[in-house]
Amino acid sequence: MKKLTLSFVVIAGAVLAGPVQSADLSTGGYCPVAQNARLLSIESNASLTGEVIRLMDEAVAVADSPQWINSGRPAFVWASEAKVACGKAYGYLQSEYRDEDYLNKCECFHARMVRYMY
Repeated sequence: MKKLTLSFVVIAGAVLAGPVQSADLSTGGYCPVAQNARLLSIESNASLTGEVIRLMDEAVAVADSPQWINSGRPAFVWASEAKVACGKAYGYLQSEYRDEDYLNKCECFHARMVRYMY
């Protein structure tokens, strides 16, 4: 009987979850702009690093703000995503490597955060 119940739960869970979405943000609805970010056009590594730090600092401020933590808006979620993506992009920049994926995500997630703040 336990085996039947477990099978039912697994099947019901799969049906309720719906179709599996790709984690590739460049093709999904969350970040249709998660490619060719403006950040990629900044030639100077010093300028790029400064811009990434600015986006990361703004995201950290929102992610740490009780106003947004307690808000019903998803700005907090996108701020949390932006601070991680920007932090990783910044980490790569420290070793003179431009990780396009994290630069794209940093800009996209920050833009989503700002969108839900207003």
